[in-house]
Amino acid sequence: MIKAISFTFLISMSLQNSQASTEFSAVWEQELAIDKHGKTQKFEALIDPEWNGHFSDNLDMTLIGRIRLDSATKLGPSQRRPDNYSSINGPLYADKHGEISIREWYLDTEIASSYWRVGKQQVVWGQADGLQVLDVINPQSYREFILDDFDDARIPLTMLNIEIPLADDSSLQVLWIPDLTYNENAEAGSPYQVTSPLLSPRLPAGVSLAGFTQNKPSSSIKDSDFGLRYSMFYQGWDISYNYFYHTLDAPVYYQTQVKDEVYINARYERSHLLGATASKAFESFTLRSEVGYSTDSYHFIDSASANFSTQQGVHQSADLSSVIGLDWQGRGNTLLSVQWFQSHLRDHNDSVIRPRNNNILSLLYQQTFENKTWVIEVLSLHGFDQKDSSLQSQLGYMLESNVRLWAGADVFYGKSTSFFGQFEKTSRIIFGSSIGF
Repeated sequence: MIKAISFTFLISMSLQNSQASTEFSAVWEQELAIDKHGKTQKFEALIDPEWNGHFSDNLDMTLIGRIRLDSATKLGPSQRRPDNYSSINGPLYADKHGEISIREWYLDTEIASSYWRVGKQQVVWGQADGLQVLDVINPQSYREFILDDFDDARIPLTMLNIEIPLADDSSLQVLWIPDLTYNENAEAGSPYQVTSPLLSPRLPAGVSLAGFTQNKPSSSIKDSDFGLRYSMFYQGWDISYNYFYHTLDAPVYYQTQVKDEVYINARYERSHLLGATASKAFESFTLRSEVGYSTDSYHFIDSASANFSTQQGVHQSADLSSVIGLDWQGRGNTLLSVQWFQSHLRDHNDSVIRPRNNNILSLLYQQTFENKTWVIEVLSLHGFDQKDSSLQSQLGYMLESNVRLWAGADVFYGKSTSFFGQFEKTSRIIFGSSIGF
């Protein structure tokens, strides 16, 4: 993903003595986005203050806040506390003008030769560009669909994260997540409201919505998530094996039809994820791969099909997803990366709206010029099965060592029923600048 780099304001302060030290910094990012109709989609400032405290050789603390201000007010949220958050998560205050929140807050310590991180944090499994296979530990904000950088779009969770070093350059990571927070979707009426029948229920013809209920998990113990990752280095390969037992971050919209009315009950289902990653460098090339097997995934059924009512409009299937990528680091500070994503449903029939196989090809191009004074970055995603695509581009110029100017564009193409094409009307240009102090 291309990160929206903007006004950057850095403050550093250190207070040290023989035992403890603290450091404070802050980042200010400003972004202006104008849609294809010439209307301002957002004029947003992000201020992320960060405080790091070192209390002893065995105890550190990190606290990262967020202040978001947006004068355009089109992306929301309209609620002070969106309902996707658990009681121990979410912004201190939020509305369509902005939010104030504690983004991350955790302690780092060492216990019995293992490394513990306790508190609100992000955990990344997998390194694919643009789409996710194993990077599902943290839920995600879709206020801007997939345009936001993953680091900003991920919603940090309160968890216990333990790294246990093992023999022969290997380690075991253990995760316990009692935080019942899930994806934040774009609100109805906002530019990135989901409308594709792939992701949103579509009622049968002549039928009206009579009621909507949502059942969220309620027990932070019984409904908590648990993960294991074993990592190793073997003959030049970085390899990991992953297991994650979790609640899916998107609810399943079960639909019950009574005559000419439909009642929707949104429920959060559980799933097991088994996965692996492998990567290795070959001179100027790097080969990367990820594979993930989810025991449970849920997809909408065509409302005109005969089994719509018996299956409550939803089809369940195991899903096998994978990505293979090849990166080339060429001369002149050039990076070219090609990835092939594939998702395969083991159980499929003609009534399921999503095709059995979903193939997406990505191309990432990065280039610096004039001693890194100019930087260009382009990320393209193309769906072969739905014939839709997205294109994100950005051109940056370093006016001074601490002053950066940039401009870019985010473009979607495809049918309104496709994954990317549903947002064709929200294509936009973006502008910004960055000042470092």
